[in-house]
Amino acid sequence: MSARNPPAHSPVKIEPLGRIHDRAAFSCGSDELDTYLRERASQEARKQISTSFVLVEDGDNSVIGYYSLSATRILLDDLPEKTAKKLPRYPDVPATLLGRLAVDMHHKGMGYGEVLLVDALRRSFQAATDVASYAVVVDSKDDQARLFYEHYGFIAFPDHALRMFLPMQTIARLFV
Repeated sequence: MSARNPPAHSPVKIEPLGRIHDRAAFSCGSDELDTYLRERASQEARKQISTSFVLVEDGDNSVIGYYSLSATRILLDDLPEKTAKKLPRYPDVPATLLGRLAVDMHHKGMGYGEVLLVDALRRSFQAATDVASYAVVVDSKDDQARLFYEHYGFIAFPDHALRMFLPMQTIARLFV
């Protein structure tokens, strides 16, 4: 994976979700992800549970896509044995959770999923310089999402095929 720029057809930007963003028309094909953006993302941000970032076209506040980040942990026993052996023998290690990532159905297939993922990884990497995080963790909602993350190097947890992680050392190679 390489950190590439957004698709060239229109200028876009990614910014923290705010009141100015029009979430009402967003539809990615998953009621759970649509409802989260419309009803819960702002509440969770106010309560410091997660932070959501939205992709919008420059000059338009309609949401093209979004993702959320929060802190989590990985139980050492859940990691592949080869990986766990290289880590301190704590019961768990800190991580960053990429809790949700979705692109509006009208914008699918345009590369915006990758744009959002790369931005999430960049923010996670930057934050890890101040607050340690071993990896970014995702819980894929289905096999299609699992294949998306697998394409970018995420590794499945041995006992949870849809739960995946990407070590921060791997992410660092994208940005340094």
